[in-house]
Amino acid sequence: MGWTGQVPVVTSARNAVAATFALNGFCFATLASRIPDLRSGLGLDNGSLGLLLLAIAAGSVIALPSSGRLIELVSAAGVVRLGGVLTAVGLGTASIGVGALGSVAVTAAGFFAYGLGTGVWDVAMNVEGAEVERCIGRTIMPRFHAAWSFGSIAGAAVGIPMAAVHAPLPVHLGGAGVLAAVAVAFLGRAFLPPTRVEEVRGVSRSAWLEPRTLAVGVMVLAFATVEGSANDWLSLAVIDGYDAAHWVGVLGFSVFVTAMTAGRMVGPVALDRWGRAPVLWATSAAAATGILLVVLGGHWLLVGVGIVVWGLGASLGFPVGMSAAADDPARAAARVSVVSTIGYAAFLAGPPLLGQLGDRVGTLESLLAVAALMVPAALSVAAVRTPRIPASSVVEG
Repeated sequence: MGWTGQVPVVTSARNAVAATFALNGFCFATLASRIPDLRSGLGLDNGSLGLLLLAIAAGSVIALPSSGRLIELVSAAGVVRLGGVLTAVGLGTASIGVGALGSVAVTAAGFFAYGLGTGVWDVAMNVEGAEVERCIGRTIMPRFHAAWSFGSIAGAAVGIPMAAVHAPLPVHLGGAGVLAAVAVAFLGRAFLPPTRVEEVRGVSRSAWLEPRTLAVGVMVLAFATVEGSANDWLSLAVIDGYDAAHWVGVLGFSVFVTAMTAGRMVGPVALDRWGRAPVLWATSAAAATGILLVVLGGHWLLVGVGIVVWGLGASLGFPVGMSAAADDPARAAARVSVVSTIGYAAFLAGPPLLGQLGDRVGTLESLLAVAALMVPAALSVAAVRTPRIPASSVVEG
């Protein structure tokens, strides 16, 4: 790749990408920490709030499929900067819509802009992360995703006192957005120079028509559902299923997040030693086992062990899927865009579907459907093996 002797350049890019992931998580948690204030400020019930939050999903659904082409035209650094600006505009507009105007329409417009921004930002940072990983020559993508988790923890840590003192939303949300936009503008300077690629004969014009890319997307979809279901339903499942106190449910979710983050920190060692497919087969089995222990364990010790195993099992599927989609730098942006779009469908569709199932069979028991998704995940894991890349497809810039 032509990076021999340029370790400081790659190290700077690695650090910049990690900070970019952390900032994205910080913005997410900042908004999440003030959702109750958004609801009360607009006088909404839960159903109306859910509909309003769909504006974020709509922005992301539009942004994700188009991000690949945008990165090819502009560069990952340019798209991350664009994402930062849209995120700042979105957070600022939504906060003004709630605080100063009391307008659902203005708030929805802000949420839509935020969805656009975080969508393109997400794809671009994963594309850049994959390029850094390729230059370093060892697995590092899961640690970038761990940085996102650390950023979200920081955002929540700031959000708690801000909510406690009823800080004005434009100050909190708008300030966080501006901080992120300015930071990524500077961080983008440390990204690797764009790699010039040549058109490869025989490659489909659309990454949506490539069987391997779609198989990686299916795997990411399954693992994203395993992760997203814990984010949305684990606390409630423990509370409803075991008649536990509210704080116990929150503790269970905290244990899950901690285990998943730990898995992303130590996972690269296992991936480099044993390879992607064996490790992901093991994590898919771990995720299914962990969920079964949570649902059927019946005792707090078994349930606790299940939550830890579930978190470890959910830790690597999504980041490894991003790396696999970007194995060929000539098609990295387009393929990461496709896989991201498929994977994020789990975060959008999973919560309401599990909610409907939970109303019929019980919140705790509905998680068995998530465990079953580890079967297609395991079947599609073979797609993440590193393919043979034509040497002529990359030209050093």
